[in-house]
Amino acid sequence: MPGKPRLTYFNGRGRMEPVRWLLAAAGVEFEEKFLETREQYEKLIKDGDLMFEQVPLVEIDGMKLVQTKAILSYIAGRYNLYGKDLKERALIDMYVEGITDLMQMILMFPLLPPEAKEKNLELIKEKATNRYFPVFEKALKQHGQDFLVGNKFSWADVQLTEAILALEEKIPAVLSAFPQLQAFKTRMTNMPTIKKFLQPGSPRKPPPDEHYVQTVRKILKI
Repeated sequence: MPGKPRLTYFNGRGRMEPVRWLLAAAGVEFEEKFLETREQYEKLIKDGDLMFEQVPLVEIDGMKLVQTKAILSYIAGRYNLYGKDLKERALIDMYVEGITDLMQMILMFPLLPPEAKEKNLELIKEKATNRYFPVFEKALKQHGQDFLVGNKFSWADVQLTEAILALEEKIPAVLSAFPQLQAFKTRMTNMPTIKKFLQPGSPRKPPPDEHYVQTVRKILKI
């Protein structure tokens, strides 16, 4: 029997958090190794573990996977969260890519200078409420089903739930004009595996703090 997946990254959200979400939603336990020094990171590169000299790194099924989208699509396929056919996978991919574009702004937010954060937060709110969330609100309303694709729980549902909660941390009323998404959020956060992941003591990481930001800057020299 294969061992648990092993995740190597910083002790924070970043690009590994959607991987944690997807594994947790699939009910898969995993181990984590946190990078704390530049030397640890350089050793991974020297040992040939990082194909493009970047983390995240996920060791699963005898493989060392890098590149976030490749990691996520493998996990989604591995644990039956990637639709029933190519057409459903294409729709899941489109939804996920859109959510990823939105989450990229959240990802970079902690690294911004203080004077840029307020303006950037307004941009995030504008993009979320005018470009991204209306797409999902319309989809859920049109098909009247519990999940985004094929009326079955998928990677797209997980990623959208993560994005909603991340945005609500910064903009609490961000869903005020989206009743379908409000109901969707309630359904998703009450699913047993996700509900467990949202409990204190789970592998879910808190919002990035200054220590996390400084650790990332130190290790990546940015």
